[in-house]
Amino acid sequence: MNTAESILVIITSSFLVLFLIVAIVATIAVIKLIKKVRIIIDKAEDVIESAEEVADAVKNVGGPLAVFKLIKNIVELVNKHNKRK
Repeated sequence: MNTAESILVIITSSFLVLFLIVAIVATIAVIKLIKKVRIIIDKAEDVIESAEEVADAVKNVGGPLAVFKLIKNIVELVNKHNKRK
């Protein structure tokens, strides 16, 4: 092997080592990013579940409140009618 071939082998191996280091660093960064995204997704799922629970509670309370509102309207109408007389 002459000097030109030796220089090319050294340059090529240096670039391969640099590429390997960059690939390892990039892989670690992607793995950390994926873990953070999973945490965010878990928190978003918890928020959605609690929002669903609140919606169910409001729906369950809506029926009795509608009855009280109807009774209140009837009482107000009777009071207005009595004041006119």
